[in-house]
Amino acid sequence: MTQDAPRFDDIPETALAWHRAGHGAVLATVVETWGSAPRPVGSQLAISGDGELAGSVSGGCVEGAVVVEAMDALEDGRARILEFGVSDDEAFAVGLACGGRIRVMVEPVGAQMPEALLADLVDARAARRPVAIVVETAGWTRRLADAGDAALGTSIAARFRADRSGFEEDGQTFVGIHNPPLRMVVVGAVHIAQPLMVMARLAGYDAVLVDPRPAFGSGARFPGETILDDWPDAALAAHGLDARTAVVTLTHDPKLDDPAIETALASEVFYLGCLGSTRTHAKRVARLTEKGFAEDQIARIHAPVGLDIGAKSPAEIAISVMAQITQRLRQG
Repeated sequence: MTQDAPRFDDIPETALAWHRAGHGAVLATVVETWGSAPRPVGSQLAISGDGELAGSVSGGCVEGAVVVEAMDALEDGRARILEFGVSDDEAFAVGLACGGRIRVMVEPVGAQMPEALLADLVDARAARRPVAIVVETAGWTRRLADAGDAALGTSIAARFRADRSGFEEDGQTFVGIHNPPLRMVVVGAVHIAQPLMVMARLAGYDAVLVDPRPAFGSGARFPGETILDDWPDAALAAHGLDARTAVVTLTHDPKLDDPAIETALASEVFYLGCLGSTRTHAKRVARLTEKGFAEDQIARIHAPVGLDIGAKSPAEIAISVMAQITQRLRQG
């Protein structure tokens, strides 16, 4: 059985489509927040010249004021930064009364946000390529950047790792991070996989389950989950592994786990965790060494899988696994 996979919020895609269709489009982006702001930095709202909306910058009435400014931006072709705080009635209505404040950047597509640049951003997102849009607000120049951008140095790599958009220290350079959606591949339709798949989705992962054994990987045991019934190495290769993917093996069976581990070690996955005791892992290391894997490659494996929190039940073990994945993703 399958379910709809998590996807991008598609706000840049929507704005580009509206612009190309001749309706006019404006992108509004949360660029700074303080206190109890309801939407994080980087959140976006697209507004068409016809008044259509997609996305959100506050989850409430601030949108009304932003739409008015967006229509003005379509008329005058100018970008602007708006600020809403505790003294604004609109901000009070959306829950900023506890000291919250937000700043929103408004950019008309075409007049300010170049169509070609927006199209390149959309293409990068479609290809699951991490990309940032860098806006120099002093002169309203824009460009795309990756994690190795020389001008931004180590700062941008940290932003990609933390999914953190925001202004640089100069207060004028805004970096909007567009990371691909997170994915998780769980190998082995065992008891731990049942809560783990649910937790992965709750944490924002597009999770798939791999198990060629029909009695294990059945829709009855995993209702609504995406189940790949191919051999693990083939399934992982077909699914695709990249730096926004985590892989967890749970079968205890080398015939199933090892092909998945070997495929994952040859990829850029940010996390590889394997169920099994210290003794089981020692045997696994010996097998991988015999197959020519280097020590530093094997050291990428988290085994026994999960943080050591004394977990006993399948659900507790799943919690420890998700905690370790989160730690690896956010702390590197």
